[in-house]
Amino acid sequence: MEESWKTYRSEGFFDESMTPRGNPRAAANQAIKFLHSLAPDELASRRVAAELAIKEMGISFTVYTEGGNIDRAWPFDFIPRIITSREWSQLSLGLLQRMRALNCFIDDIYNEQKILADGIVPAEIVLDSNNYLEPCAGVKPAFGVWAHVCGSDIVRDHKGQFFVLEDNLRVPSGVSYMIENREITKRVLPELFENYSILPLDDYPLKLYQTLAALSPRARRRPNIVVLTPGIYNAAYFEHAYLAHGMGAELVEGSDLFVGEDDCVFMRSVDGPTRVDVIYRRINEDFMDPEAFREDSVVGVPGLIRSWKAGRVAIANAPGAGVADDKVIYAFVPDMIQYYLKEKPLVKNVPTYLCMREKDRDYVLSNLDKLVVKPANESGGYGIMVGPHSTKETHKKFARLIEKNPRNYIAQPTLSLSTAPTYVDGSIQPRHLDLRPFILQSKDSWVTPGGLTRVALQKGSLVVNSSQGGGSKDTWIVEGDA
Repeated sequence: MEESWKTYRSEGFFDESMTPRGNPRAAANQAIKFLHSLAPDELASRRVAAELAIKEMGISFTVYTEGGNIDRAWPFDFIPRIITSREWSQLSLGLLQRMRALNCFIDDIYNEQKILADGIVPAEIVLDSNNYLEPCAGVKPAFGVWAHVCGSDIVRDHKGQFFVLEDNLRVPSGVSYMIENREITKRVLPELFENYSILPLDDYPLKLYQTLAALSPRARRRPNIVVLTPGIYNAAYFEHAYLAHGMGAELVEGSDLFVGEDDCVFMRSVDGPTRVDVIYRRINEDFMDPEAFREDSVVGVPGLIRSWKAGRVAIANAPGAGVADDKVIYAFVPDMIQYYLKEKPLVKNVPTYLCMREKDRDYVLSNLDKLVVKPANESGGYGIMVGPHSTKETHKKFARLIEKNPRNYIAQPTLSLSTAPTYVDGSIQPRHLDLRPFILQSKDSWVTPGGLTRVALQKGSLVVNSSQGGGSKDTWIVEGDA
């Protein structure tokens, strides 16, 4: 496969495995050396082995289309992404700092609202948001934590510096794929694991269990924890089942639970009702309780919010946590860190223009061909316009959308996302990628050593979401320098 490496060029982007001169970076040297030694037919056979492993393990995801829901095999690239432990140490500290500040913010918003009174965050963008849930006002969850699981999306720029692109605090997904990526890579490239000391990921279910168990309103050696899923047709159902199994918890739907006269939550079972202590909800909060939110919800549990507010059951992530999961609120996270923690942010935000501000809006409307425009509350890569890759007609469409509802849009510079070697069409080529580490917080805090790397499989594409044609690869945190 020597020819692939001779012609491999990152074309001005920061490549995480290769230097601009075409030499392997220190941490990636052993991996590149091994891949370099493999003949083209051997590399192709490793690709086939990965695809067979994915089918055998039943790893899939669902794409929603107008014609219906389609289950697809998990798109995977077998060449691992390598990050040094020195780089990771600073990033993980920054993510823990960010999680603390975000939880301080959510707790403040539903109680004293000091940050609003002090003018650090404009009150109207919080209290008028669809994500601000009035029924949650006055609640004081255990440890002051509302978002117990966060998936923060991380990117690297042309200099290799890490930035936080967004925080996912409602129902963040992808952690099961992060773990399965490691299992597939072990099967496909076992030789590489002999040359590297890689921080493990497979203890995530245990860490999640410990995070949830600490929330139990009852002092029990083993609290009764359930994973609440909308059902088998949900795009992340594979993950719901995976995590429930990994924690030894029951996987339940709304119809499996009910709230008793004493406001306790019970699970229906063949042995009769069993009290539930903690609910790890993988269902949007709008649908959690038809009494408190959407009356037409058939997947929720009537009275669930009443039980939670009475302290009879813990819910993770707590209802209302989504108030901080908003791309407009994201712009204020550095201010939150300074305000609540009296610290400087350890990881920077991507520069962000708020279209609700007249000056920012004028700039955005004049530079749509250079910016990435995002709606405040979409996820999965939907509703985004990448200016340099969009038509003039699309620019005009987004200009109308922004002028109609400026609060709902932000814009950011088109980043020169880092690249990494990826096996595409029989050769090794650079492809853009991002990273989603997962941060857990309740009594203690923890960051996954690595995360879910998503990679844009199309040449030049910056869209990494699997629902938009992206793929994924294993992420290694290894000892050594970049």
